[in-house]
Amino acid sequence: MKLRFKLEVKKEAVVLLLAILLGLIAGAVFMALTGSSPITGYEFLFKGGLMNLERIGNTLATATPLIFTGLSVAFAFRTGLFNIGAAGQMLIGGFCATAVGLTLNLPKPMLLTLMVLAATVSGALWATLPGYFKARFNVHEVVSTIMFNWIAYWVVYYAVPAYFKGAFETESRYIPNDASLRVDWMAKLFDGSYINLGIFLALAAVILIAFILNKTTLGYELKAVGFNRFAAEYAGINANRGIVLSMMIAGALAGLGGMTLYCGYATSIQIGILPSQGIDGIAVALLGANSPWGVFAAALFFGTLYSGKGFMNAMTNIPPEIADTIIATIIYFAATSVLIEKFVDKMKRRLKGANSSCG
Repeated sequence: MKLRFKLEVKKEAVVLLLAILLGLIAGAVFMALTGSSPITGYEFLFKGGLMNLERIGNTLATATPLIFTGLSVAFAFRTGLFNIGAAGQMLIGGFCATAVGLTLNLPKPMLLTLMVLAATVSGALWATLPGYFKARFNVHEVVSTIMFNWIAYWVVYYAVPAYFKGAFETESRYIPNDASLRVDWMAKLFDGSYINLGIFLALAAVILIAFILNKTTLGYELKAVGFNRFAAEYAGINANRGIVLSMMIAGALAGLGGMTLYCGYATSIQIGILPSQGIDGIAVALLGANSPWGVFAAALFFGTLYSGKGFMNAMTNIPPEIADTIIATIIYFAATSVLIEKFVDKMKRRLKGANSSCG
């Protein structure tokens, strides 16, 4: 069993690496079509994310919300649900964390603890209703979570100017230092980057979700419901409870992602914007094959591309949209990984046949 698992993991890694390679090749073609050198473009793209400690810190800060939203989507996927609502869940989680940070005057450790709780609970509650609708009335979670994204959008659109308006109508007041995930020792360690404590929260979340999915009875039950709800019910598992609980955990992860975005990466919350990290989390989950550690690696890779594309544009005049195109192409190949897997199996059979004929 362990050998089979290792072989499957190895094949999965090969397929995903091929998806990345094909995406990079497509990006090179796009660069060549614009009259630019692909080698130079990739040199500055990756330099922009990794060339020094400051840029590495910025890449980690960029990747942190993606880790949370990727985990949120991946956890729902693994339990048979398609959580399109990570954007709304992280918006509500970030808003509630920001509201606590702007309202309470407490020492930083206590205030950050309360903000983490606010983000976790609000994100979980925001995802509970779509989960309940799915379990009780079989309302498709894609429809309900998209609707809840826009409800979150308009709630924040009203609440920020009404209660937390900053210098401009479109954003909240800046969060105080005691409510920020940024700390001086991390900024100094990474030469003034905006890396923050959120990366430790993200790493803890990856370890926790991996443990739940692979080492607990709860994880086994949730995955069983995802594989076959009716078979799980026949085996005595409460499928409805599993659906609601799965969405709650997914929402809690996205809510924490919202806190790391608005109270770590940024310093205020803006209205009129659904965070793109919520949608990008789907791409991270796909590239990470819905595995917690795969999500972690995929988020770091995407964070590098996002951090480096501006530098690439500044140094080479290659449009930053090329980096977005590379990401989109990688996502496409990751989504069609079944075809790549078939290709890999076909090549293995050919090599095996060639070796046997030579023997």
